[in-house]
Amino acid sequence: MAPTPGLENANPLIFEKLEDRTFTGDDYNELVTDVIDSREVFDLIRKIYDPEHPLTLEQLNVVEESRVTVNDAENEVVIEFTPTIPHCSMATLIGLAIRVKLLRALPPRFKVDVCITPGTHASEDAVNKQLADKERVAAALENPYLLEVINQCLHSKS
Repeated sequence: MAPTPGLENANPLIFEKLEDRTFTGDDYNELVTDVIDSREVFDLIRKIYDPEHPLTLEQLNVVEESRVTVNDAENEVVIEFTPTIPHCSMATLIGLAIRVKLLRALPPRFKVDVCITPGTHASEDAVNKQLADKERVAAALENPYLLEVINQCLHSKS
């Protein structure tokens, strides 16, 4: 029997997490119109788990608040994520997990773009093309095994 392959990045660097956001009374007031900002979107994706490690994307520095762009007036959200290694085979899966989390959590008026931070992955163009293709994303999400893996990444372990 052939040995099972190990993790691509067996010893990833672990980064400090940001402090949790402090909420004000207006955050809970349904009568106050609240624009969605980059911190709010970052808070939605920071606790997604990596498919290979029991660590969050924030802990692995795969997602950073500075790489989240929100234009509430134009209904646009752009996320750039940085795989832990330049040849990460999980990059597409991580991008799908981010996309699914935001599609489930944000109002449907938002157009969500998820892409790899330029220059950080060997197959960045191919992965970005897959993540931008609505039909490919929809087909991927029809795969029950793939959807289960994504749901495991989205499930809070704390």
